[in-house]
Amino acid sequence: MTALPPFAARFQDVEVTFPRSWTAGANGTAYRVPGSTALDGVTCDVPAGQITGLLGRNGAGKSTMLGLLAAFRRPTGGTVLTGPDGDLRDPWEDAALTSAILLVQESGDVFHDQKVAATLAYYADLRPEWDAGYAEELLDLFEVPLRTKPSALSRGKKSALAATLGLAARAPLTIFDEVYLGMDTPTRFAFYDALLADYAEHPRTIVLSSHLVEETERLFEHVVLVDRGRVVFAEPAEELRSRASSLTGPTAVVEDLAAGHEVLHRQHLGPTTRITVNGALSDDDARAAAAAGATIGHEGLESLFVHLTRTSREAPATRVPDTDRAPARKEELR
Repeated sequence: MTALPPFAARFQDVEVTFPRSWTAGANGTAYRVPGSTALDGVTCDVPAGQITGLLGRNGAGKSTMLGLLAAFRRPTGGTVLTGPDGDLRDPWEDAALTSAILLVQESGDVFHDQKVAATLAYYADLRPEWDAGYAEELLDLFEVPLRTKPSALSRGKKSALAATLGLAARAPLTIFDEVYLGMDTPTRFAFYDALLADYAEHPRTIVLSSHLVEETERLFEHVVLVDRGRVVFAEPAEELRSRASSLTGPTAVVEDLAAGHEVLHRQHLGPTTRITVNGALSDDDARAAAAAGATIGHEGLESLFVHLTRTSREAPATRVPDTDRAPARKEELR
């Protein structure tokens, strides 16, 4: 059988809403629970043959998007398309597409009360690109015994088993929905390294959902950030890594340099202020900053993630100090 090429995917004005429902209170009285919106007008692309990071806070809508890609649910509105480049179509009840898509969650799709070997045999029958030798190599790396039942494994070993299934299946569209959550730090980094090595040798499209941005950003070639059910950005990772800039120096100087830029964050420490802005600063800005005694730096993807998804309650005060009154306050202190 000829291997399928990597899949692409597209979300176009996608909405997912949950209607009101009935539930019972502590005294047995039934009452209506308000509906909610999981996705609100989501539009973005997942490029074929790249590793895409789907970033967002808990409850942002990441798992809902991934469930749509795997045809586990249908959108309330809009369209979700996937398949090889040039042949995108709705995956819902399309066996030819869904057999080439693998959504891997933390606990994995396994036979919990049979030995791990039984799950591997199931995947060997189900997935045409399955590499049994590679699967055993990964299980040895993660120290997951073949003769143990998944139900008897620790949470970390269950996560490692799920990661193994996702890597060894080599599906044209492989989706990891925060599969690393149960792993300890050394195992997580072993998983990241294995993913990169096998992706380089066996190209396919990989979507990795994560909120551990600092750990995972080295993997990404494309990034989609979703917050409260909406896409904040969907861009090549290389462009995003230099998108947030910081200005540090005397308050009046950095406030003047930041004028005209979207301010993401302000931090004051005495007479010094650090301002994070959205967007790269120009060479003219750099020269002006150097001449005025301020410094310019790059914040990186994690900083951009934190500042763009910060809630109003979490955001520190962004009050601009009244520099004209600063000397008067010093006199008052004397």
